[in-house]
Amino acid sequence: MKEATVTLVDSMTFDADLGGAHVLMSTRGEGGDNRGPSPMDLVLAALGGCTAMDIVTVLRKKRQPFTGLTVRLRGERADCHPYRYTKIEMVYEVRGEGVDLAAVERAVELSDQKYCSVSATLRECTEITSRIELV
Repeated sequence: MKEATVTLVDSMTFDADLGGAHVLMSTRGEGGDNRGPSPMDLVLAALGGCTAMDIVTVLRKKRQPFTGLTVRLRGERADCHPYRYTKIEMVYEVRGEGVDLAAVERAVELSDQKYCSVSATLRECTEITSRIELV
C-alpha cells in the first residue's frame, strides 16, 4: 500500500509528503504563487518517470550502448471540468552510438503494455502515443 500526505502550506501551495520525499505543488491561477508544479504537471512527470525507468532497465538488460534518455511529454486536456488529460504524446530521445532501434522499440512496447503502472492507470480514459528518436 502506498501513502501520501498533502498539507496546505499557504495560499494555494501544498506540501506532498511521499514517504519522506517532499514535493511542493502549486497553481498559477486562483491565488497560486507558482512555487511548484501543479498536480496535473506531476501526472505528466510521473508518466515520464515511470516509463523512463522501464526503458533504462530493459535497455541495460539488453546491453544496449545508450548514453542518455530523455522523455518529452505533451498532454492535451479536456475543455471542461475536470480538465482531464485526453491525449498524451511521449517522445523518447535515446542517445548513444550503435543503439539498436528494434531494442528501443521493444523496451517502449514492454513499458507500455506490461510494466508502467502510471500508463496503465491513465490508459482507460487517455489516448497515449509514443515516438522514438535515436540521437
